[in-house]
Amino acid sequence: MFIGYAVLAVLLALAVSASAFMTFTRNPAVAGNMTKLGVPESRLPWLGTAKAAGALGLLAGLFVPALGAAAAIGLVLYFAGAVVTHLRAKDYELAPALVLTVLSAVALVLRTAGS
Repeated sequence: MFIGYAVLAVLLALAVSASAFMTFTRNPAVAGNMTKLGVPESRLPWLGTAKAAGALGLLAGLFVPALGAAAAIGLVLYFAGAVVTHLRAKDYELAPALVLTVLSAVALVLRTAGS
């Protein structure tokens, strides 16, 4: 189980780190999508910080299982919130958020099963 978590944690951390970077730098695609969803621009630093913390926590979970589990829980909640935000805005382009929610949940299961 640990090897599965390690592979998924590294890949998911890379994806979430890239997303955090694009959020921090206000990438036009990300900023435009946030505007379309009704997310105020003032929230972007907070959202980027949450993603970055989740990515770091997944990697720390390779050494401290409780941190990995906490980070996975945080990412599940973050991306589930993203899915809800898309649905509330009647924007059905939610595949990336849904996939990241599921991958975060799988990381949580693998981390807790491997402890």
